[in-house]
Amino acid sequence: MKKLIETEEQPKRAFLISLKGTNTDEAFSAGELASLAETLGFQIAARETAAVKNLKPRYLLGTGKAAELAKKAGETGADCIVFDRDISPSQQRNWEDLAGIPVVDRQELIIQIFASRAQTREAVVQVELARLAWSLPRLQHRYIDLSRQRGGSYGTRGAGETKLETDRRKVEQEIRGLRRQLEDIRRQRNIQQKQRTRQGIPLCAIVGYTNAGKSSLLNKFTGASVFVENTLFATLDTTTRRFENGGRPFLLSDTVGFIRNLPHSLIDAFHSTLEEVSRADILIHVLDVSDPEADVCYETTCRVLQELGAEKIPVILALNKTDLLGADELEAVCSRRPGSIPISVKESLGLDKLLAAINAKI
Repeated sequence: MKKLIETEEQPKRAFLISLKGTNTDEAFSAGELASLAETLGFQIAARETAAVKNLKPRYLLGTGKAAELAKKAGETGADCIVFDRDISPSQQRNWEDLAGIPVVDRQELIIQIFASRAQTREAVVQVELARLAWSLPRLQHRYIDLSRQRGGSYGTRGAGETKLETDRRKVEQEIRGLRRQLEDIRRQRNIQQKQRTRQGIPLCAIVGYTNAGKSSLLNKFTGASVFVENTLFATLDTTTRRFENGGRPFLLSDTVGFIRNLPHSLIDAFHSTLEEVSRADILIHVLDVSDPEADVCYETTCRVLQELGAEKIPVILALNKTDLLGADELEAVCSRRPGSIPISVKESLGLDKLLAAINAKI
């Protein structure tokens, strides 16, 4: 009897490592890392939290602890190791030599998620720019053993460029080209912004932590069909739609979700997209109050808004997914956030009060 050959590719198994003592929210950090890995399609082989007082240059951890974790990763059948922090190119190489499997840091994980989500030309360009900026300092490890290319006749030219230097120049040229494309997109946004200003239509930007329900709110108010999924970074592109509120026209923009320690390469690449936030007349901060770490998500969003120079824009705090809370829990949440508006986009609860608050702010 012939055996069936399974051709479907199996999900990669990831061994997650969080470092205890390097940030104040270890439990939240470990849970978020698992969510990021699952968003990319990984299966979680195991999770480990390693205590560390002082980061070591070779493995971040001591040699003995690093060897112990590498062994555990092998025993769980993991296909890769994922760190919940950025690691240097040399640390990445050291870990791969030690464990014998690929090692991914938080920055690369998020960039890969963005790459898998990018649909429009703008998003694709932005993600590619972030990927190239991340990969540039890592080129040297690919060519560490290559000799120089010889150029010209003996005595007329010295040693030619290394393969590393050639590829570095190529990557830098690609980065410059992508930045020119994004600058064109930015100019187009400026033209659109000036047209909106002349028309006098207020702009409301929906902001908040990733997966808080921002796109669902845009769809509910405007009848749009922006992609919605219960996963991180379902939305990468800013979508702006017009809607009527109390007989007055408004523009409502959905924005990319924020996240703790968003890589700087992505912030730089998505600058033209994030600029939409700083240009808004009103910010609607959507907070998922069913998340046990809602307070951390709230503080992260406020910090990112400050980094974008949008801290002085009037903010309406919308506490979303209240249908998942009991009456006592909801009362406690609202008492901690005076002036906030409890809503449930899914069940269409409290949306009339939110619309009234938008009119009042204008």
